[in-house]
Amino acid sequence: MWHSSECVAREDWCHNAALEHHAAPHSLNAMKLSLHDLVTGSHPDQSIEARSLAPIQTHTIKSETTRRRLSLALQGGGSFGAFTWGVLDRLLDEDDLALDAVSGASAGAVNAVLLASGLAEGGRSGARNRLDHFWKRASEAAPRAQSGTALAVATRVLSPYQFNPFNVNPLKRLLADEIDFDALRAKPSLRLLIGATRVRDGTLHVFREKDVTLDTVLASACLPVIHHAVTIDGEVYWDGGYSANPPLIPLVAASRSSEALIVQIMPTAGAEMPTSSSEIVKRMEQITFNSSLMRDMDALATMSKLSSAEVGASRLSRKLQKLRLYHIAAETEYPLLSQSSALNLDWEFLLKLREAGRVAADRWLSGEMPGRAN
Repeated sequence: MWHSSECVAREDWCHNAALEHHAAPHSLNAMKLSLHDLVTGSHPDQSIEARSLAPIQTHTIKSETTRRRLSLALQGGGSFGAFTWGVLDRLLDEDDLALDAVSGASAGAVNAVLLASGLAEGGRSGARNRLDHFWKRASEAAPRAQSGTALAVATRVLSPYQFNPFNVNPLKRLLADEIDFDALRAKPSLRLLIGATRVRDGTLHVFREKDVTLDTVLASACLPVIHHAVTIDGEVYWDGGYSANPPLIPLVAASRSSEALIVQIMPTAGAEMPTSSSEIVKRMEQITFNSSLMRDMDALATMSKLSSAEVGASRLSRKLQKLRLYHIAAETEYPLLSQSSALNLDWEFLLKLREAGRVAADRWLSGEMPGRAN
């Protein structure tokens, strides 16, 4: 339906200082990164049990009299986004936790705008209600006899311009009914970053809160094998997960918080050696959907190390020196995720993911999860 995917890093990302990836369980080949591209989400010709992530710095979080600020990076992954729904639902219980900024791609973008819109119009309870209502309606709108196999076969033979000539997209009606985008732009409740992939060159474009529209979210959630591309101001966009799933480095640059929580919903673990066509496709998607997240986490770690030695540090470097990066992975909390379908919108399945997300967030808040200390 609207699960995200990723693409490998662009080779033309370069800067005066080349950043090599540090050794990590998910290490990639050494690569060069452009700080301009990574932070602004654009090309220079336009304004830009599973693995656990160790935080860039290990800190002990002390109780404060003021509300603690937290930014959120929400990955896309279709119906797996119900796990993020649960995480957000639990975080919204914490009165002393101020959500400063949120970024998202695809299903992560959907959850992000639901959160922002709900907070703006009804506070924490409004956000919880909006998330609840959307996911319930998404399940109700899904065909009861939906066949993922039939869809997979159709997309291998036909383009969406052939099997869906009228560009029918149930998500469009759901979002239009749930969210007043004019009100969201007029009075944003937090810093909002929605990622979409520019088709002509494959680069990330980040839409900020004042630019977020229904089309922006549809662009971020546009899988090109299922939906027609989305055109905004003359530019054509596909799913944001192809370039950043989710936009992480732009989030760090935009946020006023020194703490950022990544909610990863696409599995990293898969079949040891997939041999059937369906298994191969599923594993390819899992790798693709996570590649840019791994790249950006490695890049942040390297940038943080370099910033500590920088003389006359820039604003971003000062942020990186203080950054505490945390990570919740859905597959750790819901081990059956890698065998599940991101097209499954059955209500019982969504509720299981939601509960797993709530439990994961509760463990993170209590300090039981690696990377978080009280």
